[in-house]
Amino acid sequence: MDVFLQLTLSGLSTGMIYALAAAGFVVIYKASDVINFAQGDFLLLGTYLLFFSVVQLGLPTSLGVLLTVLGAVAAALLIERLVLRPLIGEPVISTIMVTIGLSSVLRGLVHAVWGVSPRSIDSVLPTGTTAIGPVTLSTARLLIVPIALAVLAALWLFFRHTRDGLAMRAIADDRQAALSLGINIPGVFGLAWGLAAAAAAIGGIMLGSIVGVTPNVATIGLRVFPVVILGGLDSIRGAVVGGATIGLLEAYAGGYLGRGLNLVLPYAVLVLVLMLRPYGIFGRVEIERV
Repeated sequence: MDVFLQLTLSGLSTGMIYALAAAGFVVIYKASDVINFAQGDFLLLGTYLLFFSVVQLGLPTSLGVLLTVLGAVAAALLIERLVLRPLIGEPVISTIMVTIGLSSVLRGLVHAVWGVSPRSIDSVLPTGTTAIGPVTLSTARLLIVPIALAVLAALWLFFRHTRDGLAMRAIADDRQAALSLGINIPGVFGLAWGLAAAAAAIGGIMLGSIVGVTPNVATIGLRVFPVVILGGLDSIRGAVVGGATIGLLEAYAGGYLGRGLNLVLPYAVLVLVLMLRPYGIFGRVEIERV
């Protein structure tokens, strides 16, 4: 029973980090219909920006976290303004190909600036363990779940109850109609990229607290794709459910089955979902009338 609870907590905490990165993926897709293949690399950027702020600049942890999020948002806004905004009006596939290139560029920049060796940093989250009845669990992983859920809930409320959230949904539904209503499409795109980068940076900060500052974080970011395919490309709720599902599957497969199956299982789920339900569990089904 102890092992089961520990695997469950490990899976949920990792899954909520996936959900944060996936939520950024959803935000950009909702605003622009673009699949951002660089989203996982913002996790990597978040971990190294935290290392830069706290270790290299010597800032207190709270200021380091704030600088990390602001730095990631600034990088995303710069990318959106210089690279992606000129592509407005071009075929979506052009933007998608650019995001694939951005993924390599971001990863290369991180490697060029900080090298490929793992770096050590004190955990932002409390270390140690917490006893819940007869079971001892990691305190950091216990905290990750509610923190991530709070950020995800804020994103969901933003979409449901703010004018900018409504504008993003309107642009995704019909860009020409949104333009005729006076919606500032470039501004909304910039906001979407900023929110996506902030969510990923928070995920990267928490990921760095449990796995350390290492280039392998980029590999972990790739597992965001099965999460968004499972939950649905345009659903924050789907990102939460998809993240929890993939995280738990990885934890149980790694704990009970071993043999590296935890690394394969997310992609097996991805293929299965694409075959049975291409729009994901909560994704919107688009019907074309002819």
